[in-house]
Amino acid sequence: MREMILKAVANPPKILWGPFLPTMLNLGIQFPFMFMCLGVFQTNPLIFMITIVLGHAFVIYLGNKEPHISSMMQAFGQTRRISNNLYKEKGNKFAP
Repeated sequence: MREMILKAVANPPKILWGPFLPTMLNLGIQFPFMFMCLGVFQTNPLIFMITIVLGHAFVIYLGNKEPHISSMMQAFGQTRRISNNLYKEKGNKFAP
């Protein structure tokens, strides 16, 4: 059972050689923007394909630099919650 846990931690999920969450964010932002611009301004879709490829190349670079960037993004989203501090101090203290 330890092998599965170690494998999941050592090899985070990837899509097209990029980390999962940043790749999905890149595609999830750029594809709707592309279709909106195609419908409203009737622009050339080749311009958007170039920006999608460049954005994905940047995501791959970030994924090679920090393989666990998806986990870091998820953890950052969880720590941005406002908590009620028991003691009067600055910042979020996660003590019950």
